Amino acid sequence: MFGLGVTELIIILVIILIMFGAGKLPEIGEGLGRGIKNFRRATRQPDEIDVTPASESEQGDGNDAEVSGGGEAGGGPTQPGS
Repeated sequence: MFGLGVTELIIILVIILIMFGAGKLPEIGEGLGRGIKNFRRATRQPDEIDVTPASESEQGDGNDAEVSGGGEAGGGPTQPGS
């Protein structure tokens, strides 16, 4: 494993224990575990960006009455004498 023996691993673990303390080690391990889990999940799932074009019926629904400004659907105030 990268040329590290048991002695080197124990020395590294002792240094980490001294730096962070015994109380922080479970929190650090939990954070690393969550990060690895989220990374694996993100690499397995397909991209969520949908690049398919919208159909014409979806683009035109509900906007015709607002754009025309007239008719019975509440197109705004009418002027007298029209």
